Amino acid sequence: MTTPQTWHYGLVSEYWAKFNTDGPEIDYFGRFVADGQPALDAGCGAGRLLVPWLRAGYDVDGSDVSADMVARCRERASAEGFEPTLLVQPLHELDPPRRYRTIVVCGVLGLGSTRAQDEEALRRVHDCLEPGGRLLLDNHAPYFSARWSLWLPEERRKLPEPWPPHDDERERAEDGSEYELRGRVIEFDPLDQSMAFELRADKWVDGEHVAAEDHALTMRMYFRDELLLMLRTAGFADVQVRGGYADEEPTADHEFLVYVARR
Repeated sequence: MTTPQTWHYGLVSEYWAKFNTDGPEIDYFGRFVADGQPALDAGCGAGRLLVPWLRAGYDVDGSDVSADMVARCRERASAEGFEPTLLVQPLHELDPPRRYRTIVVCGVLGLGSTRAQDEEALRRVHDCLEPGGRLLLDNHAPYFSARWSLWLPEERRKLPEPWPPHDDERERAEDGSEYELRGRVIEFDPLDQSMAFELRADKWVDGEHVAAEDHALTMRMYFRDELLLMLRTAGFADVQVRGGYADEEPTADHEFLVYVARR
């Protein structure tokens, strides 16, 4: 299988490390990690979830497909005195040195991967859990996409989208450097339930434009019942679906669904 193509490298990994540092997932998934250790943050990125969990005293490892993101995570953890086990592994090749009571897959499934890779990823996660261990997986509901109209043939004919103009308001880091990310859809395939993006990252230092990078990513979309079937086929039992990050009964108004499944 090929390595998933994502945009979490170079300038984008810098941006993620500097600006993508909070969110309700940290505390929500953290409750499950506290109750079941050791744990694995599968798709840890730059440590948005993992470092706060280390700070809370949890026994947690991390893995990610991007060596750049893992390096950022290691830097952030080391700055706080932590030396966690971090692996550069895509989900479908997950092979950690130990088994876990809890594995969290947050914002990862379907990014840059094929359907076959996602199916293998769920099997790998299942096998990396201890008996009775628990998977926490979130998924963005496809119908909440701002580009839902692209499911229609007449809208797909307008692709690729033009690049958005530069934003007058850039993201400013603590060291004074400034970043901007702009994205556009290149292709949409409703039969494959996938969308191809391009992302352009720019960086300024002291008002001077110093770097620019283009990255590509595909995003594969899954509906609730489809993902439930995939989890059960992978060997999971007692699969529950929750709405958002509040343990609510799922409805069509929830942008994110959380799947809780036991081995």
